[in-house]
Parts: sequence; C-alpha cells; structure tokens
Amino acid sequence: MIRKLFSSSSWSANATDWASLILRLTFGLLMLSHGIPKLMKFMDGNMEFGDPIGIGVPASLALTVFAEVLCSALLVLGLWTRMALIPLIITMAVAVFIVHISDDLGTMEPALLYLLSYCALFLLGSGKYSIDAILKK
Repeated sequence: MIRKLFSSSSWSANATDWASLILRLTFGLLMLSHGIPKLMKFMDGNMEFGDPIGIGVPASLALTVFAEVLCSALLVLGLWTRMALIPLIITMAVAVFIVHISDDLGTMEPALLYLLSYCALFLLGSGKYSIDAILKK
C-alpha cells in the first residue's frame, strides 16, 4: 500500500503541481517582503543603494524593485511565470556572484537559496494551480 502510494505516477504528477504552487507562494511572498521596503525607499526618492553592475544607483534600484515587487507578485499569481522568473534569477545571480561573492556562506545563503529556487521553478513551470494554467485552457 505505502509502496504503491509513493510509486504512483499520477501522485507524482499532482505532487509536481503542488510543489510548484508551494514554491511560487513561498519564494514570491518572501521576496515581496524584501522588495516592498525598496519600493518605499524608491518612491521617497531615497537612492541609497548599491550599483553592483555599474548602471547607476537609480537604475539598479529601479530594476531591483521591478524584479522583487512586480515579478514576485506575478510569481505568486502564477501569471507569466517563466518570464517573471528571468528578472528574479538575474537579480539573485547579481546578489550571489557580485554583491556577496567574497562574503561567507552564511551571508550569501539567502540569495543563493532564492536563486536556486527560482531556477527550479523556471524548470517546473507554474503548474496547474496558476493563472497561466487557466489562460492555457
């Protein structure tokens, strides 16, 4: 009985959709908690932010806000999921490989977890519990 439960291909397909939903909600909502304070900072005109790739502080902050707020919201909804993940992956890759590259693993770890989770979601897709799935019908 237990063996059948864990080897069932229909259970595995359904589990993939649930896993995608859980990952989308978890990493989308958690990233919003990082992005909303940056959005407030941006709207107040406070441009204290890094410029890790040399495009200027306002542009770096604007692109980060775009990824962490708008793209995270799209991820939570499961709308244009793979397109929304691209800016999130780029933002976290910059955080890992440029901003935190010389930091210890403990400091780099959150950005690395986001990056790898976003890459996994990109491969998984939004799943059937998403607006993307509704629009495909």
